[in-house]
Amino acid sequence: MDHADADQGKLELIAFKSFANYEEMYKVIDFLNKNLKDKKIMFGLTKNKEENNLTITIYEF
Repeated sequence: MDHADADQGKLELIAFKSFANYEEMYKVIDFLNKNLKDKKIMFGLTKNKEENNLTITIYEF
């Protein structure tokens, strides 16, 4: 297996941003993932219950 094969499937973090909790943000993330997967970009969403905020992460694969 060469280096190019080893890199396939890895996610590279491009950016992240935290903000106040928004209950329906998961719908936005789902929409973005469905419509931008052909651009090799994936979005993630993490909820921090202690601080009551959300973090969006953007990955390239």
